[in-house]
Amino acid sequence: MVIYTAERLRKIRVVVTGGGTGGHTYPALTTIRTLRSRLAVAGTEPELLWVGVSHGLEAKIARQEGIPFKAITTGKLRRSPNLNELWRNITDAFRIPFGVLQAIMIVARTRPAVVLSTGGYVCVPIGIAAWLTRRPLVMHEQILTLGLANRILAQIATTVLLSHESSVDHLPKRAQSRAVVTGNPIRPEILAGDRNRALAAFGLDPNLPLLYVTGGAQGAVQVNNLVAEILPDLLSKCQVLHQCGEYSFDRMRQVADGLPEHLRARYRVVDYVHDEMPDVLAAADIVVARSGAGTVAELTALGKACVFIPLIPTGGDEQRRTARHLAESGAARMLAGPDATPDRLREEIMMLLDHPDYRRQMADTARQHGRPDAAAAVATALIDAAGRYGA
Repeated sequence: MVIYTAERLRKIRVVVTGGGTGGHTYPALTTIRTLRSRLAVAGTEPELLWVGVSHGLEAKIARQEGIPFKAITTGKLRRSPNLNELWRNITDAFRIPFGVLQAIMIVARTRPAVVLSTGGYVCVPIGIAAWLTRRPLVMHEQILTLGLANRILAQIATTVLLSHESSVDHLPKRAQSRAVVTGNPIRPEILAGDRNRALAAFGLDPNLPLLYVTGGAQGAVQVNNLVAEILPDLLSKCQVLHQCGEYSFDRMRQVADGLPEHLRARYRVVDYVHDEMPDVLAAADIVVARSGAGTVAELTALGKACVFIPLIPTGGDEQRRTARHLAESGAARMLAGPDATPDRLREEIMMLLDHPDYRRQMADTARQHGRPDAAAAVATALIDAAGRYGA
């Protein structure tokens, strides 16, 4: 590893690109925060510029964090377009060269010591610009396989950061020697939850196992419907905190009102879990969730016994691939496709409730797949690339 003086660190200028979805944006944000903390110890801070699209989540996050932001014009190439999307592919193809020209101008003027790319179609122009202007490019892939943008950038990246050991096999042969497995950056506060705070905040019983059900920030109608069918059986053995999303909130409140009176106190339904999320995860004995990259990174880092119900289809069927990978190693259970029925979900949860030793073993195995230090590893890779190649 390269050793840096405070004077050397003071010169680190970083262009960050990545966005479109939270799966690309939040790992970049977590890395930025970690990099800032790391450099603050040396009495300095990085010079940052986030490049994305004006209507993307990244623009909003950059504003909230006080990070300078520049928007570029670019297009998205859809891997399996239908007839309606084919015309959009053709139109977007003409936007991409213009976006590359904008990106080249930004990178040439900024002269970053390193460029960080976390995925999404907006990354391609900036990645190409970094390569053309001989700036080091560090790309990070959150999912098990590679997204289309990162398959392109892996060919030219200085360093390829991966979230899973098995992802190395999905890289082009010549990129494998540049691969480093760091894990997927997660928010440090996720690791600092307090079980007792969650119990107090939601009026939960400290003597009952807690099942936490979530479909992500927007909720998941499929997951909500499955749970609604089996709630009385679940509540006979545990308490349930259910984050159902705004769309299903009224319906799930009606389900709660229809429960037998002696079980109602064991069910808490909310539309969204806000700052309490670290505490909720600390308190949960079992989690039922989708298997998106960010969710999986957090739950494995914490070592949680999970039943994953992957969203199908997603790009490359990635959620099912991830859930299957964990299930086959004994780190989770998975219900997908025709197996995702109320009866099967009941069986899986009841099995985990009835066999606490197995539940603990699954949690321990999940923890072995987790990388709680991923953000620090990505920040280190950026500093190393800046030191070896940056100017």
